[in-house]
Amino acid sequence: MRQTTDDYCIVPGQPAPPSSIVIFGATGDLAKRKLLPALANLHQAKLLPQDFTVIGVGRDSQAMGKEAFAARVAEAMEAHFPPATALASRAYLAERLQPVAGGFDDPATYRQLGQALEQAGQRFGTRGSAVFYLATPPGVFPTVVEHLSKSGLLEESGGRFRRVIIEKPFGRDLASARALNRRLQELMREEQAYRIDHYLGKETVQNILVFRFGNGIFEPVWDRRYVDHVQITMAEDIGVEQRGPYYEGAGALRDMVQNHLFQLLSLIAMEPPASFGAEAVRDEKAKLLSSLQPMAPEQAVRGQYGPGDRAAKGYRQEARVAPDSQVETFTALRAQVDNWRWAGVPFYLRTGKALARRRTEIVIQFKAAPHQLFRGAGGMEALQGNRLVMQIAPREGISLVFAAKQPGPGLKLGKVQMDFGYAEYFGTKPHTGYETLLYDCLCGDATLFQRADTVELGWQAIQPLLDAWAGDKACPLSPYPAGSWGPPEADALLERDGRAWKNR
Repeated sequence: MRQTTDDYCIVPGQPAPPSSIVIFGATGDLAKRKLLPALANLHQAKLLPQDFTVIGVGRDSQAMGKEAFAARVAEAMEAHFPPATALASRAYLAERLQPVAGGFDDPATYRQLGQALEQAGQRFGTRGSAVFYLATPPGVFPTVVEHLSKSGLLEESGGRFRRVIIEKPFGRDLASARALNRRLQELMREEQAYRIDHYLGKETVQNILVFRFGNGIFEPVWDRRYVDHVQITMAEDIGVEQRGPYYEGAGALRDMVQNHLFQLLSLIAMEPPASFGAEAVRDEKAKLLSSLQPMAPEQAVRGQYGPGDRAAKGYRQEARVAPDSQVETFTALRAQVDNWRWAGVPFYLRTGKALARRRTEIVIQFKAAPHQLFRGAGGMEALQGNRLVMQIAPREGISLVFAAKQPGPGLKLGKVQMDFGYAEYFGTKPHTGYETLLYDCLCGDATLFQRADTVELGWQAIQPLLDAWAGDKACPLSPYPAGSWGPPEADALLERDGRAWKNR
């Protein structure tokens, strides 16, 4: 019978159960910038128990020495927190650190890891429970899980749990994702696999379900009768910087659309789940993704940034990028959901590097009211339809645009914007986006993690584009200057439908 931790996390704000987190790739950038600060934030929020340890696994024996690893943790704390906070988190983590040096393909590494987990149970009372976080290159995923399985470290017995968090990218196309899923399911149960998408840890993303299903004024108009179209934008204002080699093998479509953008799309468009239980929510997300029509090349734009006002060099001049690279740094799509709720409503998705500004947001554009009543009134542009904007980054909040009469004699319309910000209203503290996800995994809540079928359904939707874009002559790149909102072809994608991107 499957062991769970339901007894520990029933009450919101209750500490996670006794356990260890094992970080493979503990000397990497992800651990330093995101995972260790996230654990510190959880500690400050009193969501980590006293019976908890952090075990780091890395190839570099010098960097994984006890003192060197502790120094790395201290550096991460000092870079993200004020001195007093950094000192408290550093003391908590330093006492619980256990480095393990060794190769990911070396059986001896996993014997050391098993001993470290036993020591954690004896010294800190972790009960043998553990979460293994694969902060490693994707090619290492099967190797690590295979060794964890062969060494018995994935066995759940005596009340303990063992779970594996897998970072993106999960495959690079439909065939490789299916192969990876099959291999992982041979080595562990699907319930032990937590495929992470850190965007789902953001407050606004989690609030989508509450906003939709907890407010009686919105859900009744959340369909094709009232919604004109939906825009999802995930823009970065920086180029690839030092990630040239990774991006050369990925591109914007693989890097952002199949995971981040489709996850946002599924939350915005899914049907109401029977409950907020993990499987109920993930079932509805799978249904939505299975309703996505396969992407046709004529419904997509692929671009690549060149020199612009903000940057003197384009993508092809970036470090370790091919001078004739055909990799896209921007993509825009016109997606269609073929079900009763959304038939005929276009979903416009775009993502890119070196754009005008950093922004992640979802725009719900409602249909305009009939204009006959207001014909002859000034400010008719205010009647272009109500617009609801869910802002995810860098600011987290929600705004609603509607029409109102301007003060004074005569009838003149104006746009009014009601604005809600999480930080201003709730006084939220800075976070990395990983806190909720790490806490949920420790508690056994898989709601915000991808299931095997949703991963494959995402790849299935974009596979026609991957196939078409493999032939560069058939789908040429559209250039755009760094600091712009992308190539003109992306604007044309909406203009031919009589619509336009929200760029302000």
